[in-house]
Amino acid sequence: MHAKIPIIATLSIFIVLAVTPLYAVQYGSPDGNGHPYIGLVVFYDSGKVPLWRCTGSLISSTVLLTAGHCAGIDPGLGYGPSFAQVWFSSGPVAVDPLWSPGVSCNSNTFTDYPCAGGYWGKPIAHPQWTGYLTVPNTHDVGVVVFKKGITSQGIGQLATQGYLDALATRRGTQNTQFTVVGYGLQSVKPVVSGLRERFVGTVSLVNLRSVLTDGYNMQYSSDPGQGNGPGGTCFGDSGGPVLSVNAQGQEVITSVNSFVLNLNCKGSAFSHRVDIPDSRTFLAQFVTLP
Repeated sequence: MHAKIPIIATLSIFIVLAVTPLYAVQYGSPDGNGHPYIGLVVFYDSGKVPLWRCTGSLISSTVLLTAGHCAGIDPGLGYGPSFAQVWFSSGPVAVDPLWSPGVSCNSNTFTDYPCAGGYWGKPIAHPQWTGYLTVPNTHDVGVVVFKKGITSQGIGQLATQGYLDALATRRGTQNTQFTVVGYGLQSVKPVVSGLRERFVGTVSLVNLRSVLTDGYNMQYSSDPGQGNGPGGTCFGDSGGPVLSVNAQGQEVITSVNSFVLNLNCKGSAFSHRVDIPDSRTFLAQFVTLP
């Protein structure tokens, strides 16, 4: 059974981002060149007016993994984005001084973010993404597809099917840690600050089986000091990967950041799993799965 509850998608509305400086992974540290395949993604309407921004991971030379609520329909608008552009710079990503909120990228000869300097692609959400976070199975996964291959950034590896279940069975939830990477907010209250910079942090698994997760989502702690270190995500980290190191020592993408329960970015956060059949069936249209 699906339930609609007052949960908050972690994307950042672009007009807000344009007038207020924003940070990345909460309590994290600059990623530098640690994850060059993870980028800052801006989504646009049919007139190329920026709508919002998210985080995404290159999973092939022509496919970027992100959240469905980044790539798909927004019920408030009544439509979804028509275009997307991604920057792989670790940041801070400079804003074009000629651009202002609500202005189309077609209206001037822009040379920088959020209108130029990145890779343009087509956003595609899971076909069952409705625009609402109908938990537990929200189908909150999407991609950006590029016509030309991006070969300079490396490729993120997807986890194998059932990876998280096997991990939880083997280790339990206690002290099971993950890495989160994104370009989102550093804080919401009392001030919002940021640099459009890629940040990395550490989070701890809370559970995979609850009313809000039920095998489709992963709940993890986003408070500082939980587990063995700081970390956590906030708005704008939407679509950013939750990473785990597998038995072969490779960092793999287990899920994409999806929603939080409050506007303070405190407590638990939730990511939508990409190691489950529903997500894998969608992704198999675009990439070869492990």
